[in-house]
Amino acid sequence: MADTFLSGRTALVTGSTSGIGLAIARALAAAGAKVAINGLGTPDQVANAIAEVDAAGSGGTRHFGADLRDPDAIAAMMDELAAWSGGGIDILVNNAGIQHAVPLHEMPVQKWNDILAINLSSAFHTMRAAMPAMAARGYGRVVNIASVHGLVASKDKAPYVASKFGIVGLSKVAALEYAAQGSRDSGGITVNCICPGWVETPLIEPQVEARMAGGSRDDGVRALLAEKQPSLRMTLPDEIAALAVFLCRREAHNITGTAMPVDGGWTAQ
Repeated sequence: MADTFLSGRTALVTGSTSGIGLAIARALAAAGAKVAINGLGTPDQVANAIAEVDAAGSGGTRHFGADLRDPDAIAAMMDELAAWSGGGIDILVNNAGIQHAVPLHEMPVQKWNDILAINLSSAFHTMRAAMPAMAARGYGRVVNIASVHGLVASKDKAPYVASKFGIVGLSKVAALEYAAQGSRDSGGITVNCICPGWVETPLIEPQVEARMAGGSRDDGVRALLAEKQPSLRMTLPDEIAALAVFLCRREAHNITGTAMPVDGGWTAQ
């Protein structure tokens, strides 16, 4: 029997029409939460995402299509969410992110602006709107999906690395500001980052195939990860989702201000 400990709670997961975000939305729904999703996609892709989250839980999933580059659109979405949830969401997962990899001197200014807006500034705007109501209720969870690149750098990813280091810092500040709100019984307010290394999503398949060199897919994965991820295993989106759900438990009331690597030992080197 499913543990629906989040029954009566509402959640927003950004960037959740596919990949890690969709896995987290499904897992929160399975734990009993009513879930709002946000993200890009065709009407069919959005409908399929809603159907998946509904099937995992008890239904009622809604898609909010705010452009996360636009603070006014985010503010309007958060106002709608407050009405939809009956006073404000309980769980906020900032997962939306984009990437563009070229050397610093070749990085288009607009790419810098868009990456910082979606990966970092949108989290500031959603947290700023959502967290006061969490404090008033004595329970709230913010889970920001950062990256191993919020802990260590790589070449050719200046705006991505800057945004992920930034969201780790933003999360620590918010964690400190809200640490004393609520209680052990109510669950308190926590803010944490999950910092994945290589995650098995369709986006990385071309890179795996390029390294197979006539061998198996496992050979391609190991070749791809060999430089940085010592486990030589990728993480599944559902495994990231399981950690996000654990952080929402009442028992996690004193886990706050952390940046948790899920990276097969990458940052231990």
